[in-house]
Amino acid sequence: MMNAAEVRAGVRDMSQRHPGGMTMTGSPRTAPTVLSMLASARRGLAEAADETSPSARYVTAHLAALRAAAAVVAARGEPRPRRRKPHSVWELLPQVEPALTEWAAYFAAGAGKRAAAEAGLPRAASAREADDLLRDAETFLSLAETALGAEVQSPLPLRPAG
Repeated sequence: MMNAAEVRAGVRDMSQRHPGGMTMTGSPRTAPTVLSMLASARRGLAEAADETSPSARYVTAHLAALRAAAAVVAARGEPRPRRRKPHSVWELLPQVEPALTEWAAYFAAGAGKRAAAEAGLPRAASAREADDLLRDAETFLSLAETALGAEVQSPLPLRPAG
């Protein structure tokens, strides 16, 4: 099991490589808006990894997962209308991408803890909970990217002139 510092370092490493020197591409049908949402989620994970407060780390990681889920929902389109419209992306996600149903339930269950942390309640999230959520949000983002056919690509190395 990785300790908190290793979790943060690994997520920060992956996240910093993406926005700074890598590009995200998708299948020809992946809208630029969806790719932007995925990139925003990746940046959110980097921010979460840098947070020193467990509550702030929990909130920021949860919001990054929310952005990734929103990207999948946006890419897949609205599900068939039902009698009542779902109220959250966590309710829509299983309808448009059934393979992510368990992840949707997991993150939906953490929404109350996120709200408590955002409200500033003391001990809303422990360091362990925040680190676990950060690691899970990274896994979820990778699954969302894979589901959408989005790839992170390294730029070609620069060669010295001469």
